[in-house]
Amino acid sequence: MYQQFNEQFAAATRQFAETAAQVNRLALDNAGAVFGLQLAAIEDRANATFAFLGEATQVRDAEGLKDLLPKAAQVARENIERGVAAGQEVLGRTVKTNERIAEVARAQFESAARTTQANVEQATRAAAEKAEAYVDSATKGSKARPVK
Repeated sequence: MYQQFNEQFAAATRQFAETAAQVNRLALDNAGAVFGLQLAAIEDRANATFAFLGEATQVRDAEGLKDLLPKAAQVARENIERGVAAGQEVLGRTVKTNERIAEVARAQFESAARTTQANVEQATRAAAEKAEAYVDSATKGSKARPVK
């Protein structure tokens, strides 16, 4: 009995560890992709901002400053757009990763349910066989006794 319990426990533990490793792999892959996206967006915005600042340092008069203001607004708008686009892509990737993790968890629960159902059916059959054997032995024992 203990051997059977140990085997079931070891199988459940192994299955849980495999599932946890799969979920961790998905989460780490997503984290790496998100980090790369955010880093690329920051790099792109920083390059655009420093390019604008390079132009701004060359302005020497009020007329040049007047021409620089629309460029400043354009750089600021593009930076915001890039940041929002990167945020949306990060959110989309994260949602997809969470859906894959949910699929892994659902598969784990379905597998556990099938295993449990099989164990219940096996125990039910064994109990029915024992009950039948008990009834048979009780019936045979009562037939062997003489009736008074």
